[in-house]
This record gives sequence, C-alpha cells and structure tokens, in this order.
Amino acid sequence: MDALRSSPSAVARVLDARQAHFNRRNRLNYFAIVLSMIAMFFGMFWLLWILWETVSQGVAGLSIAMLTENTPPPNEPIGVGGLGNTILGSAMMVALATFIGAPIGILSGIYLAEYDPRGKIAGIVRFVNDLLLSAPSIIIGLFVYEIMVVTLKEFSGWAGAVALSLIVIPIVIRTTENMLALIPSSLREAAYALGTPKWKVITRITLTAARAGVLTGILLAIARIAGETAPLLFTALNNQFWKTGLSGPTPNLPVTILQFAMSPYENWQQIAWCGVFLITFAVLALNILARFLTRGVQASN
Repeated sequence: MDALRSSPSAVARVLDARQAHFNRRNRLNYFAIVLSMIAMFFGMFWLLWILWETVSQGVAGLSIAMLTENTPPPNEPIGVGGLGNTILGSAMMVALATFIGAPIGILSGIYLAEYDPRGKIAGIVRFVNDLLLSAPSIIIGLFVYEIMVVTLKEFSGWAGAVALSLIVIPIVIRTTENMLALIPSSLREAAYALGTPKWKVITRITLTAARAGVLTGILLAIARIAGETAPLLFTALNNQFWKTGLSGPTPNLPVTILQFAMSPYENWQQIAWCGVFLITFAVLALNILARFLTRGVQASN
C-alpha cells in the first residue's frame, strides 16, 4: 500500500485495470441482456402467432350449436353440428380423473411433508414421483391400455379417466408437499404445545394454511390433462354420438380435434379450430386462476 501511495503511476495502473475489468463485465452483461431479449421476442412471436391463429380461426365458428350439438358426419355444410358430445365426455373424464388423483396426491404430499420428510420411503416416493412427472403421457396411455383395455377387451372412458388420473397424481403430490413445507414450523410447535394431536394439526392448521396452494396444484393438474390426447387414444378412443356414461368408446375433445384437423373435410376442420379455441382458453383461464391463488398465498406469507 505504501508503494502505491508513493507512486501515482502505480495507482493509475491499478485504477485502469479495474476500469477495464468493469468495462469488460459491462459488455458481457449487455451482450447477455441482448441475447435474452432476442430469445424472449422470438418465443413471444410464435406464441402470439399461435394465439392469433387460434382466435381468428376459432371464433368464426363459435355458436350455441357448437356447444350443444353432436359432432356431424363428414362433408356436411359449415355450421352444421358441434362439439357438445365431446365437451361432455371430456368433462366427465377430467372430473373423474381429478376425483381419483387429487385425494391420492394430497395424502401423499401430506405424508412426505409431515410424517417422513427425510426417510427412505419418502426418498423412493419422490424419485418415483419425479419419474411420473417427466414420463411422456403416451407411455401412461400404453400402460393403462395394457392393464385395462386389453384385460376388459374394451375401450372406455373409465380407462381414459384412470390414465388422466396418473398424470394428476404427481403434480398434486409435488405442489402439496411444497406448499406444506412453506408453513412455518412455529405454527406446528404451538399446536403441539397445547396438546393437539398430529392429525388435527395437519387438518386444522397446516393444510388449512396451505389450502390455496394445494388448490392451485389441482387446477394446474386439470389444465394439464384437459388437452392430453395421447393417453385417450389408447384408452377412451373416441365416439361421435352422445354418451352420458363412461362405458365403451367415449367422445372427448382432444382426440376429436386431432381427427377433425387431419381430415380433408372443411366442416370438420372448422370444428377442430373451434375446439382448439375452447380448450386453449379454458386452460388459460385455469392458469390465471391458479396464478391468482398463488399470489394470495405469497401475500399471506
């Protein structure tokens, strides 16, 4: 330090080296920001293009008949028929899949967060859950096809609901465990100090405090399975008639969109665009609701 103080040129060299280092880091920072902005605008361009095509092509065919009438035979005039039977079939399968998968996911998440957070069984469950989260949905469809469709020798909405429930379970498990882990331990300790049993601490305190986050996970799972096509191709197949039950091939919106979009018939293609519009904005609405609930959880914490 004394040498630097006695030599102004040495101080200048040190300051110049620091300034050069700062300028180099600044240039790298600007370069990274520019690349990030380019990547963002590139992704936004395609996203907005897809949304524009979905809206422009889908809104034109929307009508009350589109929501209430049966899917038409091929080569009918545009405006004849609708997606009523497929909407009903998809709603029934999604509701049943949520009814099956959500309780299993919530109970499993409670076990991982409250009973055995660092145990060997918990580690195995988390590993299997990660595999299910990353597994392609077509593999789940093939699995359910082998255990249900082949065994019962019949495609059915029941098999489709089971396949969709296997997609719901890992999402709800991960969300429930994470939400419960955010609850302060002081709440649990205060309840235990008052002699509250563990099951009541979980149901009345921790799960109540995390209910918005758990509900968010369920909504995200519903948004995920609402547009799944691959599992239903191997399980529910499709049907162009009204069905109020889940036995036998069941009409559903994703498979109908796939079949109609690939057909050469103009009326089917128009109906497929309407289906894409409906399913896109239904998923968008669920994601917005989930984001709203998540914001409420963050504000309360």
